[in-house]
Amino acid sequence: MLEGLINVFKVEELKRKILITLSLLIVYRTGCFVPTPGVDTFALSQFFEKISKTQGQTLLGMVNLFTGGALTRLSLFALGIMPYISSSIIMQLLTAVVPALERMAKEGKAGYEKINQYTRYLTFFLCAVQGLFLSLWLENPNNFQGIIIVPNPGLLFKFITILTLTCGTVFIMWLGEQIQERGVGNGISLIIMASIISRVPSSLHQLWLLWSPFDASQRQIHTLTVVALLALWFAVVMAVILFTQAQRRIPVQYGRRVVGRKVYGGQSTYLPIRVDTSGVIAIIFAQSVILFPATLATFLPQKIRFMSFLQSVLQERGLWYNLIFMILIIFFMYFYTAMVFNPVEIGNNLKKYGGFIPGIRPGKPTAEYLDFVATRIVFVGALYICAIAVLPNVIMHIFKVHSYELASFFGGTTILIMVGVILDTMRQIEGQLLIRHYKGFIKEGTLKGRR
Repeated sequence: MLEGLINVFKVEELKRKILITLSLLIVYRTGCFVPTPGVDTFALSQFFEKISKTQGQTLLGMVNLFTGGALTRLSLFALGIMPYISSSIIMQLLTAVVPALERMAKEGKAGYEKINQYTRYLTFFLCAVQGLFLSLWLENPNNFQGIIIVPNPGLLFKFITILTLTCGTVFIMWLGEQIQERGVGNGISLIIMASIISRVPSSLHQLWLLWSPFDASQRQIHTLTVVALLALWFAVVMAVILFTQAQRRIPVQYGRRVVGRKVYGGQSTYLPIRVDTSGVIAIIFAQSVILFPATLATFLPQKIRFMSFLQSVLQERGLWYNLIFMILIIFFMYFYTAMVFNPVEIGNNLKKYGGFIPGIRPGKPTAEYLDFVATRIVFVGALYICAIAVLPNVIMHIFKVHSYELASFFGGTTILIMVGVILDTMRQIEGQLLIRHYKGFIKEGTLKGRR
């Protein structure tokens, strides 16, 4: 591993790409501290801190996690890259159900560029809508228990907020594309990981305050608990690495074809089906759905809070919360897999090019077999995602850690994103090293990313 890191800086082009990537990430993190005009950022941050202590994690808290705390300051990048991710997921799902987009996706690079352009337009629209509703929410003191967040509300404030937040997200999207083209790694994923990593020092500081090693009277958790949490963190990281790279390899054999004097085919290969098909998409969708009622009830007037019971149940993060959460994760895992994995199309392609699975007839039987295997593989992946997703809630109950931000450091979406992005980036760097005949990060074999 150390030799691989040394080799990285021996390749001039690779060193330049890494420096460009780090520079653009620094630009992104700098913009997270530039406030939007017309907002009392101190009062807003105090409000977010209060609701995080009294109501646990809400939908706004999850968005704030992915923006690296930019939402609490309502900075230029308060919306983060989430509108672009939402647009990408929507376009990906529409491509699977809209015939025109499906044909466009099969056109190759030209079709991809058209779909990517539509994704940008949809991102711009989502940013404008979210900016409008966010400005309306900020202008109303009743949403903040009488605290005035916007001293001078009005049409001008709405226009400036929409323009600022939309331009901020578009700029982040441009940064991600620049990292993709000129740097190393997936730009959008690295931006999200930078936001999550920025919250790590705060989590470690909370753990230090709870532990209080130099003042036993202020200690809230025992030293053995800290050791157990650190051991659990290493175990979770190892499990995430294992399942991220785990795949079921279905053997595929191609028959020989004689064209003139040449013989084509006859080789054996395999069709990989990943255990974790959806990555973090399923858990993000499930979190958004389960946190939406609690977040909505928070901002409704006391008289019409018809979801107060549901809100209290979800905020307790007990049995019912975890059960509903896991059911939603399993549902979205199968839903997303059905959108991106088409066994009928794969079976037809294998038959078209003379490929077959040993022991399985080509055509419809092959499609049924692939569907049979994928259904069971996805269920294993869904159970793994469920275990990682509910781990922060289990830590909060067993180890008496009352901060969800600290508990999420040991599991949940943050671990999945950080480990997955790091593996993808290391895989790309290792590929550059192997091309130039340098050793990679591991002695035997190569790293496999999430794709």
